[in-house]
Amino acid sequence: MDKQFWEARWTNNEIAFHEGQPNSLLKDHMKRLGLKPGDTVFVPLCGKAVDLDWLCDLSLVVVGIELNHEAAMSVFARMGLDPEITTIGNLKLLSTEGLKIYVGDFFDLSEELLGEVHAVYDRAALVALPEDIRQNYSKHLASISGNATQLLISYDYDQSQTQGPPFSVPKSTIENLYSDGYEIELLESRDIQGPLTKRCRGAEFVLMMKAL
Repeated sequence: MDKQFWEARWTNNEIAFHEGQPNSLLKDHMKRLGLKPGDTVFVPLCGKAVDLDWLCDLSLVVVGIELNHEAAMSVFARMGLDPEITTIGNLKLLSTEGLKIYVGDFFDLSEELLGEVHAVYDRAALVALPEDIRQNYSKHLASISGNATQLLISYDYDQSQTQGPPFSVPKSTIENLYSDGYEIELLESRDIQGPLTKRCRGAEFVLMMKAL
């Protein structure tokens, strides 16, 4: 994980990946995960996504990990929460009842620290990573989450149109990364929306991935 790159993006407010409202694909397809109040959803590379608020409003336990401390703190501030802050190895843990965000490198997060996970929501993690990191990411995510069912949002566009992130990670690439351990179902595909339309044209799609 390139900490300096992402810290610079946050410092310079180069965060077009941040959506100011819950992702509509998440809202439309969340029910497919079959979660109940009290279940845990893990959100890797969560940033300060408003998706976190929306998931908490469903009475789910939300656990995220994010490199940038200020981004993580802003989530709690937005929700009017004062988190307890503890240091665990190379990570910091910001926590309140129902919401926990680890601050640090994703690869420093272990299965023991994460605990039981009922589902993973990946909107801005896989697509944020360059090709040479994705395989290690996918393996580590499957390992620490116990191969929990994933709702994954990705993009498919001509990478020559713009430099990522978010990168183009088509369904075929995701199948190469995950098909050994997951059954992969395309739930919806639509034209790219939001700020990314200024840079490229293509598809935004959502997959549900269940352990084999």
